[in-house]
Amino acid sequence: MAAAPRCHGDAAMTVPIVQSKIPDDILKDSVLAHLAAAYFVVGRRLERKTQCSATRGFILSTLRDGATLNQNQIATMLGFDRTVVHRSIKTMLQEGLVSEKKAKAGRALLVQLTPKGGKYRESLIAARRAADEGLRKAMTPEERATLIRLLSVVAAIEF
Repeated sequence: MAAAPRCHGDAAMTVPIVQSKIPDDILKDSVLAHLAAAYFVVGRRLERKTQCSATRGFILSTLRDGATLNQNQIATMLGFDRTVVHRSIKTMLQEGLVSEKKAKAGRALLVQLTPKGGKYRESLIAARRAADEGLRKAMTPEERATLIRLLSVVAAIEF
């Protein structure tokens, strides 16, 4: 497990930040590896808590606000493989979270959220907000501001 320094005032302490399959020697020297590991750990925790994969969550997100899209459009929007999207949608159809209807033109089947899917999506949003609130409570306002500022710096760097 890797550790990172965490400062409160003048006292620095080391706390475990991630349990991952990334070797310690890589984590030790790589900011990007730490960033990726933390992202994936948080994602896995949310998946366990909600019993919803990230893929499914992203698909549900594309169908918000009454959107009606075909599977190819969803795959393109998300940058996912069409087969992955097809399998997820097939499962969501069986669970009653989405419905399909034939497009007015062509062979495409349009996918949209059902009322059950909308409620499910709202429960996922609530779980994410609760996780976000837990993070807010675990960090001081200064730490949150610093983290957000540093993440913006990372996102802006060209390499």
